[in-house]
Amino acid sequence: MIQFFTWDTLLEDLTWWKHFENEIPRLVELGFTQVWLPPMNKAAQKRGHGYDAYDLWDLGEFNQKGSISTRWGSREELIQACQVARQHGLDILIDAVLNHKHGGDSTEKAQAIPSNPENRLKDAGNQREIETWTIFNYAGRAGKYSKFRWNQSHFTGQFTWKEARLLFVLSDGEFEGVDFDQKTKSNAIYRFVGPGHKGWSRNVDRELGNYDYLMGNDIDHRHPDVRDDLFNWGAWILDTTGASGYRLDAIKHIDRNFLIDFIRSSREKTNQDRLFCVSEYWSGEQLILSKSIRRLLPYVRMFKGETAFFDVPLHMNLCQASRQRSRFDLRTIFNGTLVQVKPRDAVTFVDNHDTVKLSTSRSDCSIYVQVEPAFKIQAYALILLRGVGHPCVFYGDLFPNKDYYNENVGRNIALLIEARKNFAYGPLEEYFHDRNCIGFVRKGDAKHPGCAVIISNKEEDSGTFLHNLRMNVGKVSFSVPPIGKCWNNVSELYDPARGVWVKGGDVSA
Repeated sequence: MIQFFTWDTLLEDLTWWKHFENEIPRLVELGFTQVWLPPMNKAAQKRGHGYDAYDLWDLGEFNQKGSISTRWGSREELIQACQVARQHGLDILIDAVLNHKHGGDSTEKAQAIPSNPENRLKDAGNQREIETWTIFNYAGRAGKYSKFRWNQSHFTGQFTWKEARLLFVLSDGEFEGVDFDQKTKSNAIYRFVGPGHKGWSRNVDRELGNYDYLMGNDIDHRHPDVRDDLFNWGAWILDTTGASGYRLDAIKHIDRNFLIDFIRSSREKTNQDRLFCVSEYWSGEQLILSKSIRRLLPYVRMFKGETAFFDVPLHMNLCQASRQRSRFDLRTIFNGTLVQVKPRDAVTFVDNHDTVKLSTSRSDCSIYVQVEPAFKIQAYALILLRGVGHPCVFYGDLFPNKDYYNENVGRNIALLIEARKNFAYGPLEEYFHDRNCIGFVRKGDAKHPGCAVIISNKEEDSGTFLHNLRMNVGKVSFSVPPIGKCWNNVSELYDPARGVWVKGGDVSA
């Protein structure tokens, strides 16, 4: 899989959808079978990324929020790119932003109680009337595709800022606001109360007492009309684009029962028995390595295989390894990770749009735990060549861009992808015996010779150092030339020209 976008990157002379269409042949040639595209829906801001979801049914077709096209391009360009992807056998994953809405069209009065931001189960004040941006009429779309109109009865609550609307920092430094309490101008997380309101959902993460609320206008996924509209959208977006699955955004804040029903409804309505889903789950405790898996595993079990999960614990291990360098014990790199305990449920990744440091200021909830360039090649070797988990490559690491790209890293990731395509087959044997040098062997199959991979985290300024690692690689034929060199002083693919000697059934480096 490849995540085909970053937070900041855009092209000056080409829309993102046209760029994607142009790159499809190369992606397929490299060996990618799935592509995760950015949110296709109309955002609350003209240049919004789509995570500030305004209208899920507008893919860049209607004049809403200051433009017809989305940040990524027009509906026609999107559909054309998706058709080309299908023709090349490349599966599309929809980034489904189902937790919240931004950019209400007008205000209305609502009864609400402020919640304690550190414990959402506790009130922080008395019930009051607020004026809230929860009416969504979608006049520009005029009922096409869906006639559903949203109001405060379809939300559990919202956040308001004193003297301002909820701010999103754009890549050009401008601000635009949504979800503003015109009446009280108070700084609070409000829970709506009154007829029809059930409070926060209980089927969400228990961080902060109850983590139903994340941002904007929080959707009540228990409301029957909301469920019907989102279920219909799920089938419609898959049929319209020909996509084969979803990346589900911010699931810890969404009612679990709804999500399971949404996945099953999409599968049934589109007759896609093999519908693929992967879910985003971040937790504050995942920043503590000893607790990194504790919050995630219950979610994996509750979804019973309906969705895979991004292996955030592994990402955190890779991040720590990149920062600690030779002080990090490579033998522990998979400790406490999803790919270690539930490999079939794990989508492994090195970085994504939330983890990288941005070229411009971004004030929302980015994690900022980027894997340092000095360890990035080793990290990609671990997720691409072991054959365990479902690896996801980040566009910002592979494609030249002004925001994140490192030429050496990008070149070597391409070589690793080529090695995965041509060599990384067959049973896995691991040799994790030294804290600074680990290795593993793929034994190959009837059509592929397999590979031996050695990874070290010795630093460049540590002087001349020779690792001695013995690995059983079975029968090796030197008539097969290596695909090319791939190293950053610390990582090598099997390459006899670089001094990896084979004697009988052993290999040492």
